[in-house]
Amino acid sequence: MAIIINEDDCTACGACAETCPVGCITIEDVAVVDDDECVECGACVDECPNGAISLP
Repeated sequence: MAIIINEDDCTACGACAETCPVGCITIEDVAVVDDDECVECGACVDECPNGAISLP
């Protein structure tokens, strides 16, 4: 399973990338998660100020 980014709600603020303990999130037009590196810890879900990230 992969982290879900709601592209309509993501403002590319970078909060998720800064808090990710494995560094698997990059910021382009929106947050992009490297699913092969993600450990699904949920830190980004809790950190996102816009609620744009969720776990499946």
